[in-house]
Amino acid sequence: MAIDKIGKFSVLATLGAGAHSSILRIRREADGREYALKLVSVDGNDEKKFLEQAKLEYRVGQMLDHPALVKVYCFETESDWLFRVKKAKLLVEFVPGQTLDKVPLLKMAKLLRVLEKAAAGLVHMHKAGVVHADLKPNNMMLGRGTNVKILDYGLSWIKGEPKDRVQGTPEYMAPETVQHKIINERTDIYNFGATMYRLVTFKLPPPVLPGIEGMGPDEKMFTSQLKPVQSLNPIAPKELSALIHSCLNFNAHKRPERMSQVQSVLDRLAEAYEAKLSPAELEEE
Repeated sequence: MAIDKIGKFSVLATLGAGAHSSILRIRREADGREYALKLVSVDGNDEKKFLEQAKLEYRVGQMLDHPALVKVYCFETESDWLFRVKKAKLLVEFVPGQTLDKVPLLKMAKLLRVLEKAAAGLVHMHKAGVVHADLKPNNMMLGRGTNVKILDYGLSWIKGEPKDRVQGTPEYMAPETVQHKIINERTDIYNFGATMYRLVTFKLPPPVLPGIEGMGPDEKMFTSQLKPVQSLNPIAPKELSALIHSCLNFNAHKRPERMSQVQSVLDRLAEAYEAKLSPAELEEE
């Protein structure tokens, strides 16, 4: 039987479900306010990592306060009679919209502003001492207009703390993360570059994971396999294409040093495109 009540909340819909977690859209009865409730199952020692990710997501959420970063309000657990945690619950801001992996190709002026706002969120995150470490289009929710929210802090790294397990989404991971388990601001910049590449070209950068023979690509091979942005999308601005390729540099030291540099370029490009539009066209964007 479907669950339609959780405490003082009404369940409106299931937003997503996986092997170890589900996300519900819920409404608080007292004031009608809507939230997302993330339920994480913890069944045995092998699944304690999911509990730790939920705890980390809550901790990181308390460190952040930015319109482009989803808010995490509270965290609690349910235990069995032996006091073993069996379920974790995260109350999260409900963001109506679609993740960017499901959105058709956006008009360039809108895409530039969406990317600039996401970059601004990452600037705030880095200043707070947090690296996201799993940035990708399906961890970014597009709302009304150009409003965007970065989601899911479960794989983040808080600077100064040990990080034993390094994970991520292979198609978006930086070479040094794969090869040396390095996570820092520049690996986030690579993740963001791969995200921009996907949203502008609808293609992915070359994989950096080891192949069948156990060897990943070197810098020369990766660079030769990375197709120029403008060859895949001729209407992409040259400066945007250059920025994407800079963020995707195989050599971390040749990427932008700070996310604020990336945001600055995107802001300038977005303003230039917005200046060309009429007020009516801006409303459409």
